[in-house]
Parts: sequence; C-alpha cells; structure tokens
Amino acid sequence: MTFVKKGFAVSALALALTAVSVPKAEAAEAQLDCEMRFSLTGWSAIYKHSEGTGKVTCENGESMNVKISAKGGGLTVGKIHIDGGKGTFSDVHKMSDVLGTYAQADASAAAGKSATAQVLTKGTVSLALAGTGEGVNLGVSFGGFTISKAD
Repeated sequence: MTFVKKGFAVSALALALTAVSVPKAEAAEAQLDCEMRFSLTGWSAIYKHSEGTGKVTCENGESMNVKISAKGGGLTVGKIHIDGGKGTFSDVHKMSDVLGTYAQADASAAAGKSATAQVLTKGTVSLALAGTGEGVNLGVSFGGFTISKAD
C-alpha cells in the first residue's frame, strides 16, 4: 500500500507540474498582431540604399519608434520616396521579434506616382509591405531590409 501512495504522490506531482507548464507553452505559441507605419526615401545605381522611420504598434498596446535601412545591389537605377507605407507582421510572439534584417528581393519599373508591395522574411517572422509614393525606378535588386529601435 505504501508503494501505491508513493506512486500516487509522484503522479499527482507530475500532473501539477504539467498543469503549471501548459499555460507557459500556450503563451509561447500565442501570436501577436503588429503593424508598422513608415516613410522611406532611397536611391539606386547598381547599389541600392534607402532609409526611413516608422512606428510599430501591436494589438497589446505596445508601440516602438523604429529606423529603417534597406541596402542591396543588382541591376537598378532610380530614386524613390514613400510616405504612409504600411507593414503587417506575422508569426510575432513579442514586439522585439520585429527587429532585425529581413531578406529582400524585388523587380520594379516606375516613373512618377508608383505603388509597391513586397513580402520579406526573417526566420519565421514575415513582413508584408505596401506603399505609394513618387519616383523613377528600374531594375532588379536583392538585399536586406533592417528594422532597428530608434534612439
């Protein structure tokens, strides 16, 4: 009978630990909806360089001002300016997940008013960008789109 009581105590302890750890596991799986509003200005002549600023806001009320830098290369020439761009993040678990460098590739041809849409990835996090602006741009490029916390 003593064996059963010990086994029961071990089983009850295991069950209690499982019950405590389940909410943590579920919290790790929870996704956070975040979006970014941004402005971006850039130029390209084989080398592509763009800089801008933005603000990331998440559904939990957190927000963060960010700096944006896009650098890369390819067969490009042009100058662009985007105001009122919007980015939507997916697979975010905490706000800091949006920071870092995303892989970027695009093909463009525009003169005057233009629109752009891209999907960028960084590990499991994806960023869908959309914006309108003005400029002249022609080419195919690749590189990185970096989001960092503003000072």
